[in-house]
Amino acid sequence: MSRMGATAILFALVAMAAVGCRTGGTGKPADELRALTPGDHTRTLVHDGRERSYILHVPASLSGAGPYPVVLVFHGGSGNAQTAIEMTGFNDVADTHGFLVVYPNGTGRFSDERLLTWNGGGCCAYAQEANVDDVGFVRAVIKDLEAVAPVDRRRIYATGMSNGGILSHRLGCEAADLIAAIAPVAGTLNFSPCAPSRPIPVIMFHGTADEHLPYEGGVGRRSLVGVDFASVRESVDFWVRANGCADQPRTESFADIRHDIWVACTDSATVELYTIIDGGHAWPGGRSSGRPGADEPARSVSASKLIWDFFAAHPMPVREKEK
Repeated sequence: MSRMGATAILFALVAMAAVGCRTGGTGKPADELRALTPGDHTRTLVHDGRERSYILHVPASLSGAGPYPVVLVFHGGSGNAQTAIEMTGFNDVADTHGFLVVYPNGTGRFSDERLLTWNGGGCCAYAQEANVDDVGFVRAVIKDLEAVAPVDRRRIYATGMSNGGILSHRLGCEAADLIAAIAPVAGTLNFSPCAPSRPIPVIMFHGTADEHLPYEGGVGRRSLVGVDFASVRESVDFWVRANGCADQPRTESFADIRHDIWVACTDSATVELYTIIDGGHAWPGGRSSGRPGADEPARSVSASKLIWDFFAAHPMPVREKEK
């Protein structure tokens, strides 16, 4: 990208920050707002009486003045935004393809940033027990982001690991007006009733040897929360029905992967499932959490790259009244 192009991008972001400052778009004092330059930026906001935070990654490869796609990446239970950055490698994908990445932080009982969870409905821990409004928090994050960056409202996506994947499902259920597509990794649909306002594209990744959140459902032998989880099949079947897809998938297999694709869906809301044969509780192609006994990720696919390809192919549909 030329120096002139980079200058135009930074000018646009500075202008957006100035608008947020003048209008009070973030509810923060003027001296707390700054221009967003390439790199990682921690932002805070107050939602539902709680101070919450997220890390925003701005790639140097952004082109033009926007608007830009946004990928929300939710950490696993007892993780945080920084562990999501390290585990998924999504910053590298964003740097290559030019989109914004948001890594929100969950909540914890003891304000311990290493022990944060999400309220996915039937899971998990403090966030679920305290009925934390994480769906509302996600909406607040996007509003806060819009005060400093030009966001493409048709291309806001959600993915996450484990408890973060469970939250991604819930966003599909309750925020399909905001989220264009979801990509749960090692997380199943544990929210009821799930009544999405429209068909929503879904891509899932799950290992058959996952002992934290079992592929077949139930309580995992190594689960930290003791939840009776829905199975991968139950979760996929729900989205196939909700999206009006064909009953039988197209299937391809390679290395340790079985890839199922359900097509002929309403509004092209495809459902895909990557099953990692003998795979554990990990982000395929990413990094291990580093905890004692943590499962090693599969190396035959990169979930982050496949997720972005899927997201890029599934913007929010344009409704007839918008044409």
